[in-house]
Amino acid sequence: MTPLFIDALSNKLKTTLPGWDAQKKMMMIPNRFSLEDDENKGKPASVLLLLYPSDKGWFFFLTIRSQKVEHHKGQISLPGGVVKDNESNEGAAIRETNEEIGVEKNIIKIIGGLTSFYVPISNFRIFPYVGWTNKKPRTKVQDSEVERIFSVSINDLMLDNNLKLKQEIFSNQTVTIPYFDLGGEVVWGATSMILSEFKIILRGMK
Repeated sequence: MTPLFIDALSNKLKTTLPGWDAQKKMMMIPNRFSLEDDENKGKPASVLLLLYPSDKGWFFFLTIRSQKVEHHKGQISLPGGVVKDNESNEGAAIRETNEEIGVEKNIIKIIGGLTSFYVPISNFRIFPYVGWTNKKPRTKVQDSEVERIFSVSINDLMLDNNLKLKQEIFSNQTVTIPYFDLGGEVVWGATSMILSEFKIILRGMK
């Protein structure tokens, strides 16, 4: 039997999504690029927000990328990667989750997708998917791409005080970067944009 939360979320993902209005909340200030004009740009890549239940609620995995990957070294991300030829975007999200964190493909159930967007710095167009398993799955880190896995609870994501700001220097310019403080980890950039949309969707379910 599908849990009530998953049923409700699946139905919500079939409605009009928050999209850019939610994503832009996590863009650095001043913005270095606009997503709205880039709908057809970029090499397809998929990521998976994989939900699983515990006695304390629902959780999902985030990864800290290794220093061996080509893009976004050391950053926090959802499991995912480039879509291969003759592969669906959804299929890529499942395959990459299996390859990066060892979750068995056949236990992953996809319930919908979030809004795709273009990332100019890596020339990827990211297609985020939401899936679930009926219990916490076994994981195994592929250390060539992933340094560490950690779990985040939906309850923690929904807190208002986890949205923070920091300042960094990019291209000799001081910018302000919104980020989520999740489990003491700084989650910013593309991953934070995905989580921002997901958070607004969850709020709309109440």
